[in-house]
Amino acid sequence: MSKGHILIIDDEDQLRRLLVKLLTLEGYTVSEAANAKAAWKLLEREEVQVILSDVKLPDADGVTLSEAIKVKYPETEIIVLTAYGNIPDGVKAIKSGAFDYLTKGDDNNRLLPLVSKAMDKAMLQFRIRSLENRIGGKYDFDNIIGQSAEIKEAIALARKVAPTDVTVLLLGETGVGKEVFAQAIHRASQRSKEPFVAVNCSAFGKDILESELFGHKAGAFTGAVRDKKGFLEEARNGTVFLDEIGEMPLELQAKLLRVLETREFYKVGDAKPVTANIRIIAATNRQLDQDIENGQFRADLFYRLSAFQIKLPSLQERRKDVPLLATFFLRQLAPKNGKKITGMDDSFVKALQQHHWKGNIRELRNVIERAVILAEGPVLDTSLLPFEFHFSAPAGTGSSLTLADMEKQHIIRVLQQTKGNKTKAAELLQIGLTTLYSKIREYNIQ
Repeated sequence: MSKGHILIIDDEDQLRRLLVKLLTLEGYTVSEAANAKAAWKLLEREEVQVILSDVKLPDADGVTLSEAIKVKYPETEIIVLTAYGNIPDGVKAIKSGAFDYLTKGDDNNRLLPLVSKAMDKAMLQFRIRSLENRIGGKYDFDNIIGQSAEIKEAIALARKVAPTDVTVLLLGETGVGKEVFAQAIHRASQRSKEPFVAVNCSAFGKDILESELFGHKAGAFTGAVRDKKGFLEEARNGTVFLDEIGEMPLELQAKLLRVLETREFYKVGDAKPVTANIRIIAATNRQLDQDIENGQFRADLFYRLSAFQIKLPSLQERRKDVPLLATFFLRQLAPKNGKKITGMDDSFVKALQQHHWKGNIRELRNVIERAVILAEGPVLDTSLLPFEFHFSAPAGTGSSLTLADMEKQHIIRVLQQTKGNKTKAAELLQIGLTTLYSKIREYNIQ
């Protein structure tokens, strides 16, 4: 396995080939270029961690080349090769971003240790970049799972509005992925390098939400011992995601409307306005038009927020995507829980597709994690599903079954699925083994 990729840029054929041979023997992958033009072509095709470049090239100044390479490929480390007596060039190269310099024919003992240090630093920087890309990519549109027409339409709309600065209102049931869409819109916007701040409006009381959103001045109220930045100020130049906007108290709705109209707000207890250079994405699972009729939501705020609406489909509307989502969660959650699970049987998948997901994607993830935790074999089956997946009323009974009837039917079904294994059945039912035996006697289950 290669220790990393090195590029040598030098017009002296004999020296270049000597370095290639030496570094190849050390376990590195080594490429070579006789001039700057050839080096640029190679860098466009391949990922290079360390470059050894002569300071005098036939078509470029090595110091200038070093500086240009660092601008385009900041993770790559460069060691400049200088002729004897040209130490000032080496110092200048370091100031321009080079890792270090070597004097040809005079620093042979430093070559391998210096290359090793440069490679260690470059590899670390490449790993950090890779990690950042994976974390950032988590919220890219390409990572939203689904092939149904409904989810594709929602993604297409979000892609179109993302590059603009228009306020977006995301509509949909609980658990459909509204924050994931908000993050993806932010990531694809011109504000992507700036903060993304998510606020759940239902998680705070009125007074606390006001302080959290807008911030406060010291002495504004009891306990306000120092100035505090609010979410709107923390997100300066970025995006604020207001989840459950329908739960925001009317008094604060008026203040939010002012932010949208004037791009200014006031901290609690302050008379000086603060500029709000932010984009707002809001979301709700409520019927805001009904809330407006009931006097619970301001019509003027609704029209401001809903400049661009996107309806996110429920799992009920995109059943085709359930197996894809389930497979994704299985691959994610099995290793997390120390399980080697290869898949789901057909009946398990069918049960998932037929279920009415009140909690949508969030509920599906929880069901998969529960099944993974309970699984003892490599394949998930229906015995690992919760109570509501197993019960179905016998023909002709309609909806007249009592709670006792439902409990009896469910116990019978679980016992059938565990092939009479009462210990396993009690575990799936999440009751004690003694309680299960008591229920069996009570319902006269054979």
